Amino acid sequence: MKLTLKIWRQKNASDKGGFATYPVSDVSKDMSFLEMLDVLNEELSEKGEDPVHFDHDCREGICGTCSLVINGKPHGPLQTTTCQLHMRSFEDGQSITIEPWRAKAFPVVKDLVVDRYAFDRIIQAGGYVNINTGGVPDANEIPVSKTIAELAMDAAQCIGCGACVAACKNASAMLFTSAKVSQLALLPQGQVERKTRVEKMVAQMDAEGFGACTNTGACEAECPKGISITNIARMNREYFSASMTSENV
Repeated sequence: MKLTLKIWRQKNASDKGGFATYPVSDVSKDMSFLEMLDVLNEELSEKGEDPVHFDHDCREGICGTCSLVINGKPHGPLQTTTCQLHMRSFEDGQSITIEPWRAKAFPVVKDLVVDRYAFDRIIQAGGYVNINTGGVPDANEIPVSKTIAELAMDAAQCIGCGACVAACKNASAMLFTSAKVSQLALLPQGQVERKTRVEKMVAQMDAEGFGACTNTGACEAECPKGISITNIARMNREYFSASMTSENV
């Protein structure tokens, strides 16, 4: 396959940045998208040019580090992570535009790499169970219904890649935050800090500069793990309940 790559190049967050065009050839349809970028970077390095910087880690669709907007879609044309996208999803001679996540809360570090520590700070604000639980209890000691366990597990599948933010016209982090809130709000272990957790996490999400949710559903449509927007509804209920019982009311 022969392809034309239009890649966003940017030195740092303060640099204006712009697109650079690179022709690539001898691309196997069985290559992953990141392997194709590896081939391009080898060619650039051999020419003494600066390779294209992009994030990656596990390359198994687990970590969510491979955050690229490909032809206007987070992670590309399939509902999967970029590392699990293969070149057979494209046509010979096609032009492919590659950009970083576009969000105020995700400043560009270099080229296609963005700073997603805003997600970490949301988790640090309250996405944990902060109690002394003692020894490890027997698996059946705390009864959890199958339905609740499955809902909590569905929410826990969120890998924090940021595709929901990149897909949202408002750059909202509601799907990510609601998944992390739901995961603990549904389980017995998360009940102690249930009210303060959602208040702190939502406050931190707003402080990071993420936009509001307007229920367009783009986040769920592009999420590689299929996280449902029903989690957003659950988080809204959690937040309303917490605000009604807050000591400040």
